[in-house]
Amino acid sequence: YYLNGTNAARCTEEGKWSPELPVCAPITCPPPTVPKFAKLKMYKPSAGNYSLYQDTAVFDCLPHHAIFGNDTVTCTAHGNWTELPECREVKCPFPLRPENGFVNYPAKPLLFYKDKATYGCHDTYTLDGPEEVECTKLGNWSAQPSCKASCKLSVRKATVLYQGERVKLQERFKNGMLHGDKVSFFCKNKEKKCSYTEEAQCMDGTIEIPKCFKEHSSFAFWKTDAWDVKPCSQE
Repeated sequence: YYLNGTNAARCTEEGKWSPELPVCAPITCPPPTVPKFAKLKMYKPSAGNYSLYQDTAVFDCLPHHAIFGNDTVTCTAHGNWTELPECREVKCPFPLRPENGFVNYPAKPLLFYKDKATYGCHDTYTLDGPEEVECTKLGNWSAQPSCKASCKLSVRKATVLYQGERVKLQERFKNGMLHGDKVSFFCKNKEKKCSYTEEAQCMDGTIEIPKCFKEHSSFAFWKTDAWDVKPCSQE
């Protein structure tokens, strides 16, 4: 509300106030101006066709356009609206096909804000990044996924920990390990005669086998594998 009239009055000889007493009137704002390429998403006038102090209006942009600035405006104490947002047309370049993979996007001459593209990889390759990307308001794509190679294993025989379970490496990963896969190899502590684990991860076709891991020959059947030795944590 605002004070409509003077903020002071004097009692006259006639027993009246001079000037007349002020009244408190509500602060109102006219309907907000809709920016170019925008539309009102939410707007409910409180007083006829007018809005009251602290009422809000929310804007959205037409297709292919992105909003810059605050999408919500507020009726201020001065009877006007806070700064209006701007809607701009945004285009994105065609997404690049990743090496050893593919990308799909809408078949049209230009790609705009909110358009989407999906990625995938050829056999034995793993997608590093999201499967779906979106054209952002900055005119670029939300991510640039790539395809990472799987790892061929030099170890022929080993029992490892994979996702909390013991598995035979040569059986679980007979076609190689995918990019990002992690396993833990069992190693021996000869002094304490116990076992511990060290992690290895496939990263784009490369995996480093822990140096502490020893692969026994099939002829050395009398030797105890590290995975069959009690863990050092139980010592």
